[in-house]
Amino acid sequence: MLVSWKWLNDYIKIDENIVDYCNGMIMSGSNLETCQKFGEGIHGVVIGKIEKIEKHPNADKLVICQLNVGKEDRVQIVTGAKNAFEGAIVPVALDGSKIPGPLHGQPKTEDGVKISAGELRGEKSLGMLCSTTELGFDDKVAPMASREGIWILPSELEPKLGMELPDALDLSDYTIDFEITPNRPDCLSMIGMARETRATFGNELKLPETGLSKEDQSQRAGDIIKVEVKADDCLRYTARVIKDVKIGESPWWLQQRLMAAGMRPINVIVDITNFVMLEYGQPLHAFDIRSIAEQKIVVEHADQGEVFKTLDGKERKLDKDMLMIKDGEKSVAIAGVMGGMNSEIEEDTETVVLESACFDSDSVRATSKKLGLRTEASGRYEKGVDPNLAKTAADRFCYLVEKLGVGTVLAGAVDVYKAPKVSEPVLVRAKRINKVLGTKITAGEMADIFQTLECKVDITDGKPGDLDAVMTVYPPTVRQDLSKEVDFVEEVARIYGYDKLPMELPKSNSIPEMTQSWILRKKAKDVLTAIGMNEIQTISFASPGDLDKVNIQEDAIERAFVKIINPLGEDTSILRTILLPDMMEVLARNYSRSQDEVQAFEIGTTFMKNFIEEGGLPYEDFNICLGAFGENEDFFLMKARVETLLRELGIKKPIFTAEKDYPSYHPGRCARVSVLAENGEEVELAIMGQVHPDVAENYNMDVPVYAAELMMGPIEELSNREISYKRPPKFPGTSRDIALTVDEDVAAGEILKVIYEDEAEIFKGAKIFDIYRGKQVGENKKSVAIRLFYAHDDKTLTDAEVLSVHQVILQRLADKLQAILREQ
Repeated sequence: MLVSWKWLNDYIKIDENIVDYCNGMIMSGSNLETCQKFGEGIHGVVIGKIEKIEKHPNADKLVICQLNVGKEDRVQIVTGAKNAFEGAIVPVALDGSKIPGPLHGQPKTEDGVKISAGELRGEKSLGMLCSTTELGFDDKVAPMASREGIWILPSELEPKLGMELPDALDLSDYTIDFEITPNRPDCLSMIGMARETRATFGNELKLPETGLSKEDQSQRAGDIIKVEVKADDCLRYTARVIKDVKIGESPWWLQQRLMAAGMRPINVIVDITNFVMLEYGQPLHAFDIRSIAEQKIVVEHADQGEVFKTLDGKERKLDKDMLMIKDGEKSVAIAGVMGGMNSEIEEDTETVVLESACFDSDSVRATSKKLGLRTEASGRYEKGVDPNLAKTAADRFCYLVEKLGVGTVLAGAVDVYKAPKVSEPVLVRAKRINKVLGTKITAGEMADIFQTLECKVDITDGKPGDLDAVMTVYPPTVRQDLSKEVDFVEEVARIYGYDKLPMELPKSNSIPEMTQSWILRKKAKDVLTAIGMNEIQTISFASPGDLDKVNIQEDAIERAFVKIINPLGEDTSILRTILLPDMMEVLARNYSRSQDEVQAFEIGTTFMKNFIEEGGLPYEDFNICLGAFGENEDFFLMKARVETLLRELGIKKPIFTAEKDYPSYHPGRCARVSVLAENGEEVELAIMGQVHPDVAENYNMDVPVYAAELMMGPIEELSNREISYKRPPKFPGTSRDIALTVDEDVAAGEILKVIYEDEAEIFKGAKIFDIYRGKQVGENKKSVAIRLFYAHDDKTLTDAEVLSVHQVILQRLADKLQAILREQ
């Protein structure tokens, strides 16, 4: 919100200088972006009048102007401005003057640009005629007549010919840019910022004049225009009528305030609507009565597929949820967003219908987003406009029309307001506010603060001097953010002064404890960094195309997306279900920057649609993704990382099972990782392996890439990190080595899984130490050498005791895997 210092002083006299004012507003909670002096850096530029224009004899696109700059002699200046005309009042940069620039593509400098007399195609030019941008103003605030050429100044400045431009235009002003948070739409107005100024400094507030003295009583607005509201999205619709309208340029004081606020002056009627919108925060729109069929306004939704041409000249396709302003035959405006070409104010407009309405913020926001059309009006309606402002703003418009003599206001207004908004009382406890802030402020002092914010206050329990009195506070309807007691805690804090609040540590007897989930995540981070991996972090927003790049099929569970209702774009339209695409993006980025090797991991959130409860909250979990490439990387190194991580996270005896059908990984170098739960059920924990070459190619990587993704949900549920210590065994153990002939497709993990079934007390573990393939074992066969360990805590085992358990294991292997014991 751009606030003009001079304009602000129209409503509240500010005694502080600009620096103290800005500091004070910051301390009371108004976030300030910048403060710039308006029209700074202009020296030697005067007001001039073009009295004669002749064609340049040596250039078709140049003209020679003779200007009156308040001196006896005329000043000759050559210009190529297309909008120059005889009688125009213009800014003239004389020989030796300085302007801020930029000039002819030259960049703007701190010293500005010096203007010198010279010749253009053989004709003397004793200066230059300036555009708004050359004088340091933004192009978007240039008056309509000055957009493509020199600045055409208001004709009212003719008596000031020869006067320095900053003095003639009274440019001694500051523009303060306040960042307004979404919960404070009342501050998107000059009066809103004047209220904040009063609350901060205690100065007296002067509201604008709205009373009329010359209303035309021969006709009333209701005789000219009828209003019918058919949609609940319209909270209030006020219409006033002005006849004998005179379309022309606005006076300089009005143009100056609009330009300082970042808006372009257009014509007096449109400028007044914009002025009142900036003043009150209430958008207005003016219709030409000639374009209103049957002199009737109907507020209802658009027809599905309806095409409407807006004021910017673009045709827009509408749907049935978009609120429209219609007449007896057609649509004339998109409610709260933009008017139509078919009802705009023309130069010969004589009678105007003024719209001052309040529309539902959600409706305007949805319409603006669907159409990709955001305006000053829609920006205010989206955040919320107080419907009680509609009639006041309309009256203010009529007052300014009457004051400037640009029309005659008809008596009365058509005002459709079915459910007037009233102030809702809020119970506020002084004791609660003092406890939160750590202060000792009396109820009377708090009531004074609330009253400076235009709240009505009743102390319903206690006295003004009490620290624990109870108050009933009625906030003004314009303050939509004041609806709960906690909102008033913030108001007391910022107006009382954040710098006055005592500094005190919170009192608490609780000992903060980390949850099991956070403990495991922290442990995982420590383990992975200890084995040489680097942590990365990526955002949770993703694109459906990310899963295409890792070859996830259309019907896969990984495509159960949680879709974002209002995404910033297709690339961030869903929440990710797996971490692998983000990991591949990071690895590919490093690879493209000539990194020879990378070992990275991410501990991040994943999301999945709720399949059980329709419309229920999505499932949210943490996954751990490992990724690596480099000269020494292979499947077994990644497997070792996964085993180490699972062991440290309290997962014992993980089972690695070959996986051939997961499309993101190489079919011959991929494994699913699981573990047996206490009930004997196998629970999947992770998937790992070499990334499929096609996937790596999708990321422009032509080296082997290895990855693993672990699910923290089941890991956390099955984790057992308790460490039990036992005394060293008194009795020696023993081991038996066996060599089993099995089919080539029997995985080593399957063999260990069968061995560990129904463990006997004396069986202590098994380890595969060799795999052999050759003629001795036959085609499509392999020999797996395994060492089995046996021991007893209380005695030395006999051969018979070991053999009884050993034979059971061998029989189980033969029955389930057709494993044959090779002869020694």
